[in-house]
Amino acid sequence: MIISNKEFHVNGQTYTIRSSVETDAKDLSELRLQIDGETEYLDRERGEAFIDPAGFEQLIHTDAISPRNLFLVAVANERIVGFSRCEGTYLKRFSHKVEFGVGVLKDFWGYGIGKNLLKESIAWADSNEIKKITLNVLETNSKAIELYKRLGFEIEGILTKDKILFDGKYYNTIVMGRFHDTK
Repeated sequence: MIISNKEFHVNGQTYTIRSSVETDAKDLSELRLQIDGETEYLDRERGEAFIDPAGFEQLIHTDAISPRNLFLVAVANERIVGFSRCEGTYLKRFSHKVEFGVGVLKDFWGYGIGKNLLKESIAWADSNEIKKITLNVLETNSKAIELYKRLGFEIEGILTKDKILFDGKYYNTIVMGRFHDTK
């Protein structure tokens, strides 16, 4: 699905959140690779599950025409610095929910980009009859967990010893969800 562009000014940084377009594919491929190498908070190490520009073109096209998917990018200084994706399914028993994922370049942390990508996704979901947004977050990412709680997410479960990080230790994944019932 496509949303309208929205501009933000946070801590001296101006950026726009908009729907991704197919010409973003090359930049998104490079951006995802860089973000994966900047933090252990995400599922992948740098280079794992690589998506080339053609793969991103297909994702962007699919998400643009799907009423259950939303692919957003954050653009600052004329370059993409973050993205988020909500992905739903057409299985009837799960048609009320989408899964949210986000990535922001480390140099752009602290400008509310991840928060505003999520807020735009929540607004989209609430206005499109999507009742539930789910996400997974590493237990050590306390800032993200607190943000998600402030935006109405609750902890639904813990996947014990779910990930092995660079230090060789096991870490838990926290499963969170936000349910929006208009009744």
